[in-house]
Amino acid sequence: MKSRSKTLKKALICVGAAVAALVIFVAAANLTVILSAKSRIITQDSASSLGSDCILVLGAKTEGDKPSGVLKDRLDVAIELYFAGAAPKLLMSGDHGTTEYDEPYVMKKYALEHGVPSCDIFCDHAGFNTYDSLARAKKVFGCEKVIAVTQGFHIYRTVFLGKAVGLDIYGVKSDRSSYYFSNHVREALARVKAVFSAVFKPDPKYLGDTIPISGDGRITDDKSFDIAEE
Repeated sequence: MKSRSKTLKKALICVGAAVAALVIFVAAANLTVILSAKSRIITQDSASSLGSDCILVLGAKTEGDKPSGVLKDRLDVAIELYFAGAAPKLLMSGDHGTTEYDEPYVMKKYALEHGVPSCDIFCDHAGFNTYDSLARAKKVFGCEKVIAVTQGFHIYRTVFLGKAVGLDIYGVKSDRSSYYFSNHVREALARVKAVFSAVFKPDPKYLGDTIPISGDGRITDDKSFDIAEE
């Protein structure tokens, strides 16, 4: 009995130590991401004077041909930045993994409906995750200086990864609604993965031909829009 009790005690100690080490590692990864990005999180007013190549809008869930609440908030801030002169182009980067689901189309359609000329809106159809969106902004669209727009729970990882892939990146928060607490929990874990991505710098899932962000965004359209294009 004593031997079994000692074995159980050792096992519990080992499990406890492993859990403690994991918690410390997650906390350290989150602290690294947040501190690295903190100085690059700016206000909308500050963004207008940066002279950036583009405003990068990171994709999120869509509801049919309409953006979800999270995505709408990102788009509204990005469109305001565009009209304030923060950058001459919008880069809509999202998931278009199937014919039926097309985040960039919904994002561009929304911007067109709010008065942004079609030639100033680029679609990145292979922005399947944050890292891929940022790496493709650099490697495919040739961006150097970028303003990324997303929610506060996501902005630190976005800026951290943007710096890792070589972008001169700034982040503007799009917190215009209340968001689920689960977003913050998932983000804490995603920052751990971001640290590994920053170290190993994998290629995005897809690369492809170069599409200069300084050109005409209509070259990235894969379908026509149901409103008048400029």
